Amino acid sequence: MEVEVELPNMARLCRIGIINTDFPSFGPFFRVKSWADAFGEELYSIVTKYSGSLLLQKKNPKIMLQTQLVDFLPGYIIPRELKYKDVEPTLKIKEVDGLELVKKFSEQMESMLRRKVEAVERLVEAAEDADLNHEYNSSLEFDYYNSLLINDKDENDNYVELGDEFILEPNEHFNNLLVNTTYSDIQLPTNVYNKDPAILNGVYMSEALNPIFVDNFERDPTLTWQYFGSSTGFFRLYPGIKWLPDENGVISFDCRNRGWYIQAATSPKDIVIIVDVSGSMKGLRMTIAKHTIVTILDTLGENDFVNIIAYNDYVHFIEPCFKGILVQADRDNREAKGVGTVSKALTESFKILREFRDAGQGGLCNQAIMLITDGAVEDYEAVFEKYNWPDRKVRVFTYLIGREVTFAPNVKWIACNNKGYYTQISTLADVQENVMEYLHVLSRPMVINHDHDIIWTEAYMDSALFASQAQSLLLMTTVAMPVFSKKNETRSHGILLGVVGSDVPLRELLKLAPRYKLGVHGYAFLNTNNGYILSHPDLRPLYKEGKKLKPKPNYNSVDLSEVEWEDQDEILRSAMINGETGYLSMDVKVPVDKGKRVLFLTNDYFFTDISGTPFSLGVVLSRGHGEYILLGNTSVEEGLHDLLQPDLSLANEWIYCITDIDPDHRKLSQLEAVIRFLTGEEPDLECDEELVQEVLFDAVVTAPMEAYWTTLALNMSLDTEAGVEMAFLGTRAGLMRSALYVGSEKISNKKFLTQKDKESIFTMDHFPLWYRRAAEHPPGSFIYSIVSEDESEGGGLPKVVTVSTAVSVSVDGKMGIAADLH
Repeated sequence: MEVEVELPNMARLCRIGIINTDFPSFGPFFRVKSWADAFGEELYSIVTKYSGSLLLQKKNPKIMLQTQLVDFLPGYIIPRELKYKDVEPTLKIKEVDGLELVKKFSEQMESMLRRKVEAVERLVEAAEDADLNHEYNSSLEFDYYNSLLINDKDENDNYVELGDEFILEPNEHFNNLLVNTTYSDIQLPTNVYNKDPAILNGVYMSEALNPIFVDNFERDPTLTWQYFGSSTGFFRLYPGIKWLPDENGVISFDCRNRGWYIQAATSPKDIVIIVDVSGSMKGLRMTIAKHTIVTILDTLGENDFVNIIAYNDYVHFIEPCFKGILVQADRDNREAKGVGTVSKALTESFKILREFRDAGQGGLCNQAIMLITDGAVEDYEAVFEKYNWPDRKVRVFTYLIGREVTFAPNVKWIACNNKGYYTQISTLADVQENVMEYLHVLSRPMVINHDHDIIWTEAYMDSALFASQAQSLLLMTTVAMPVFSKKNETRSHGILLGVVGSDVPLRELLKLAPRYKLGVHGYAFLNTNNGYILSHPDLRPLYKEGKKLKPKPNYNSVDLSEVEWEDQDEILRSAMINGETGYLSMDVKVPVDKGKRVLFLTNDYFFTDISGTPFSLGVVLSRGHGEYILLGNTSVEEGLHDLLQPDLSLANEWIYCITDIDPDHRKLSQLEAVIRFLTGEEPDLECDEELVQEVLFDAVVTAPMEAYWTTLALNMSLDTEAGVEMAFLGTRAGLMRSALYVGSEKISNKKFLTQKDKESIFTMDHFPLWYRRAAEHPPGSFIYSIVSEDESEGGGLPKVVTVSTAVSVSVDGKMGIAADLH
């Protein structure tokens, strides 16, 4: 609990007689000491009085000031005593089993993610059946909803071609974007002709997905975006939206370049890129070669392994640290810093790939060499005979740079005799399309075998939530599956029709690990089997550039070891990467308040895998706070009475009741939903009964604070007690009470305790800062926080001080005051 008050200045202390200026000549030291003691006593009396901390602790609301007993409310009676003593006999203390807790959370997450997989499987089946029953028609004419053109009209007020009326409405489930939840629409990159016969046939065939999209959403209303990315370039998105071009009027988004598409379309890959840097590779040719390398690297993910070798008269590795090995193709390693005879480069490449294959390292699936050159005049047959024939375990893809065709037969021979693919790249505009061809070749065996592998992507940014959520909750993952042609005449060719996918906000997963079960410092986190963080309170994927928030370059390849510093030999990281279940304990230093302060805690880590996914879940409980849960027993009637008081609110980011499934419930705040659930007005509401019971208990035992603060406010002396602005209280169940001692227009820090003030309220990500700090101090002590210059409205010197205290009652309440500093 906290209060905002005015800190007394020296003139005021003299005026009320606490400081006597007629000191004997004790010397400056004793004079300053006396002032300090008097200042401290006056300050302690003010914060104790206006916070009401003694009342919450069931103590007599009197304090000792110098040698006198001073009543807080002389002549007035405290309206009613705390009800805690009435319910104390029925209280139960339950010890938390962390291992059982993490397993329970994991099972719930597995069930939720399984529903997403089932939705994608239904879409794959529908798409493949639709293709099986569709006959290609080169003269097909078909109008569809083009997401760029929908609702556009010409000068005669007629809808433009492919731009018919498409109803769009704001939807809270989709971040209040304008969407159409009854139909999907089609997006195409600028370089794809929207009436190409292949596009029209594909769009027409994929119309069969519309009823499946809608049915999936009805079955599982927690689903977000569902989509089908076609190998021909169109992108069918549900719900349908209006797509806007970039500032240059271009639609650059191509679904075939996205990580979810590439990962679903191919198996993990080990790739060595060989690039010619000889004298003829200058100017435009080198520019095209570099762009080709970057484009190839963009097709790789954290399940792939890569290296780059440059050659002229000798061989050298682009990154000397990676000499002779393959490295994980995460964002850090893919950032090449720059760009030998070819036979030497090929020899080195085959050796690296063989060593990794024999050691059981790397992707353990596809291996390939990418040769980028403007000509090939040597005889390479001996190298291939020694290292790759007859098994041809390594595919060789060749990219001939420039318009010269003299060397084309040699370069083409290399690819064709090593199960690869040859292409010539004459301009920068050719790079993207030609590079993507290698993916179709690598996916062919998988397509022929109809291996419908489910893939989960690494975390990526949901940019629509930049300004509205805690940074660690901005991220999403995608579940995707490939779609193949099942026609008998094409089965042996291995035709990939595209990829179906659905987004899963990590926020939805973390809702299944509610804050109230984890304690004030506890939290849950997720990571991949590559050791990268999916979600963690210390993962901050954005940085501020001016007034804009932007993603950090490698925000989704942050290793677990960078946020959980282990004194031991990465036991936690290794166990979670291997999908193990277990427990360990660590002493940790936790920075808070933007790194200005540090909490010294002992954390217990509990971890397990999430079955059917490459993810692991960790739960952290802090000693002293996450080990026990208090279970109160209060009647609904009594609790409702206190829950309806105007000074009370609940953490609106917590899930007391599920309100985002039924559209009729989405407008309800969590407090409104709880009240309707308890009164029976909304019998269909699904609520967390344990958390609701905790809230009822906290509402009852803290109810006397409202009357206490009200009586104080009515009897404040403006002369001697000006500056006290607000009192507030928070409990472990996310309940808050607050009272203003001044008019709202006089509050110094108007942002304080509002939804904009994420640090000072209960969020999905953390307990309030003042709550966390108070929890680490002995009951009855006060912790002071002064708003720094950059946080105070209007700049200048700090104006507001927040004082918080921990209280020693089982409700686990924190209280305090906020004050204007003069």
